[in-house]
Amino acid sequence: MKNLLVADNISKSFNGKNIVKPVNFTIQQGSIHVIEGKSGSGKSTLLSMLGGMEKPDRGDIRFNGHSLYRLGDNEQSKIRGTSFGYVFQSFHLIPELTVKENIELPLQFNSRGVEKDRVSEIANRLGIASHLHKRPDFLSGGEQQRVAIARAVIMEPQIIFADEPTGNLDQTTTKTVIELLSNLTSSLNIALVVVTHEQHLFTQPHHLYTMEDGSLKKVRQPHA
Repeated sequence: MKNLLVADNISKSFNGKNIVKPVNFTIQQGSIHVIEGKSGSGKSTLLSMLGGMEKPDRGDIRFNGHSLYRLGDNEQSKIRGTSFGYVFQSFHLIPELTVKENIELPLQFNSRGVEKDRVSEIANRLGIASHLHKRPDFLSGGEQQRVAIARAVIMEPQIIFADEPTGNLDQTTTKTVIELLSNLTSSLNIALVVVTHEQHLFTQPHHLYTMEDGSLKKVRQPHA
């Protein structure tokens, strides 16, 4: 499989404290990476660095062979807007917009051609087609998270970064959302990186890591 993103010895400190100790990390096309850890372990900071949102203090991150944080601001923004997708615990939907408008939002800021019919296709795949003209406040938490996932994949990204994507969901909805993310990964060949405080979220083959006090440890390969 093709290496999409390679992080070499990246680290981050705040006020003299090592939030993320030196980490090496490789993301391949279509792969799933799950990082488990308690709150404050550094996992969200690591995700922010990998996802182009927070520059490491040391080390280098290469995306498709290019040093991500050495690119100009416009090039970095383009990668975040077209090649990366993001899913967060708090959904980050805009309440004044309909579900359809929320999903289409990334299309407003990118010139890359994506068929608008794709909104209907993704909505059908995620089971939210009947909600397209509703506003987010009229949806359940699980339905809102599906909208957030649809928004994340509308630009056909190469990698989705998910920060506690099931943190506000009940157990049944959590299972559904994880299955949806896994199925999207395999059907669209998108890589997925998830940080979570929950254990045993994924049954599909995946790279599993634990993070504690800023140290990342690999626990399992996909074939194990």
